[in-house]
Amino acid sequence: MKKIISGKVREVYDLEDGRMVIVTTDRLSAFDVILPTLITDKGKVLNALSNFWFDYTKDIVKNHMISSDLNDMPAEFQKPEYEGRTILVKKLKMIPYEVIVRGYMFGSMYEAYKKGEPFLGHKFDKTYIQAEKLDEPIVTPSTKAAEGHDINVTLDYMKNDLGSELGEKIEKAALDVYKKCYEHAYRSGIIIADTKFEFGLDENGELVLADEVLTPDSSRFWDLSKYEPGSSPASYDKQFVRDWLKANGLAGDASIKEIPSDVVQKTSEIYKECQKKICGK
Repeated sequence: MKKIISGKVREVYDLEDGRMVIVTTDRLSAFDVILPTLITDKGKVLNALSNFWFDYTKDIVKNHMISSDLNDMPAEFQKPEYEGRTILVKKLKMIPYEVIVRGYMFGSMYEAYKKGEPFLGHKFDKTYIQAEKLDEPIVTPSTKAAEGHDINVTLDYMKNDLGSELGEKIEKAALDVYKKCYEHAYRSGIIIADTKFEFGLDENGELVLADEVLTPDSSRFWDLSKYEPGSSPASYDKQFVRDWLKANGLAGDASIKEIPSDVVQKTSEIYKECQKKICGK
């Protein structure tokens, strides 16, 4: 067993038998800096949400989950510190794209729209205001860069690269998963404005949903009760920490020593509220 990835949030171990163990930590990254203070139970929240969505969407597309029971894992992981944040998954041949689904006119898409420019191959004939829901969600992939920032590309670019059959399967799976989960989250008081998915291929060449799914770290979650088109809605994610860093001139500062306990507590509460609304606990 060897650690093959130590990411911003996750540690990934290869069992070298076609399976991997993924541990979701309480680390938080903001402005490309991993912060020195852990956010209490953040990893458990992310793990619980992903596991919920994997189960909720298994009728749409296969996923990489094998088990979340520590008893099914090597003895090294059968310890209290791994409880609730560790999963056993199938190892896949990962597709080198992040598949972003956007349901609302926001962020870089809104910036392009205001200039009258198409956004990654998408043109908008309708008049939109900031944070308004799109008539239909769209898919805009990005390449997964080993170093530096990912590069946004058009859907046609991905399809040409992967082949139209696989590209269309990915597009359909991403949209179907987004739409089903959007409806559940909306009923729970959360708007999923956009999100990113990762897919892989199993030993039979079948498409499999992997990594994390619809968490506050991989998605833009808005509080439905405070949603107001034409403004930047309140979100369930690390924005509270990002705002604190910006207010204190620490955005992107790798030398930061500590995050205040009240900021940690508030951020932890935001993540937990998101889990409670979506998972019901």
